[in-house]
Amino acid sequence: MTNKISLRQETKDDFKKVFELNQIAFGQENEAKLVDALRKNQTAFVPELSIVATDNNKIVGHILFTKINIKDDTGNLKESLGLAPMAVRPELQKSGIGGQLIKKGFEVAKELGFKSVIVLGHEHYYPRFGFQSADKWKIKAPFEVPSNVFMAIELVTDGLRDISGTVVYPKEFETV
Repeated sequence: MTNKISLRQETKDDFKKVFELNQIAFGQENEAKLVDALRKNQTAFVPELSIVATDNNKIVGHILFTKINIKDDTGNLKESLGLAPMAVRPELQKSGIGGQLIKKGFEVAKELGFKSVIVLGHEHYYPRFGFQSADKWKIKAPFEVPSNVFMAIELVTDGLRDISGTVVYPKEFETV
C-alpha cells in the first residue's frame, strides 16, 4: 500500500482528515486540537510547512513545522522552527512515511530560508535525520525535559551558530 506515497502541502479540504489522523495516531485529541489552533496563529503558522502524505488520495501522514523563537540571556530572539506534531496512520507506522515527511519538510524549510529545526521527540528516531541534543548549542526547552529527547538540527551550515537560549513556543503549545 505504501509504494505510492505522495507528499504535498495541506489544503483547507484536508483539515478534517488531518484532525482524524492525529487523533488516531496519538490515541487522543490533544495533538489534533494543537494543529487546528496553530493554523489560526498567523505569526507562527507557515502553510507550506503543513505537509500531508497521501496514498491514493487518502491522507496517511501529516507533519507540521511552526515558527518558534530562541531567546538568549539578553532577551534577543532568533527564529527557528519547531517540528510538532508528526502523525502517521498506526498501521503504516515504521514504513518510512514519517521519514519522507521529515525530509520534505526540511527541503521546504530550506527553500523558505529557515536555518534550523527543534524537536521534542523520540531519542532513537530523530537522530537518524541528523538531529542532535540541543544542549550542543546550549539551547534549552522552556520546561523540564531530558536532554536526549530535546533536539535540534541545522538545515544549513552554521544554522545555529551564535544562537543559544530557551525555546519560546507559540502559546498554543501550552494548551496541550
